Amino acid sequence: MNFQRGRTREEPEINLIPMIDVLLVILIFLMVTTSYAKYSELQINLPQAGGEAVASQVQPVNVAIDASAHYAINNNALNYTDVNALAGSLKTAAGTQTDPVIVINADAKTPHQAVINVMEAARQAGFGRITFATQTEAR
Repeated sequence: MNFQRGRTREEPEINLIPMIDVLLVILIFLMVTTSYAKYSELQINLPQAGGEAVASQVQPVNVAIDASAHYAINNNALNYTDVNALAGSLKTAAGTQTDPVIVINADAKTPHQAVINVMEAARQAGFGRITFATQTEAR
């Protein structure tokens, strides 16, 4: 007794479109929530730049800062007490120049605050021309 004689059996099909949609949503979620650990592994060294030095009539005031935040102005060691004393030392080193170029030679591992102290002292002394020394890339 075959009661389903006239009916043909339908083949089951697997619809892949909903599965692809779910996989794309999971992929987007993973891309958005992934934290990139390389940002915490940055190693910052002294910037490198190439170019020729510009010949100028003004004698620059060289401020050197080592990794321990010890200051030297024109190769004369300076005992840092505060920004005001550093500004006075910059004025003394500038002599009669009204707006000398302040060249900051900071070690690659110098604390950021030490460089900011020199910039603030230059501002207090009325000097607006500040530049940073870099090293050329070794080839």
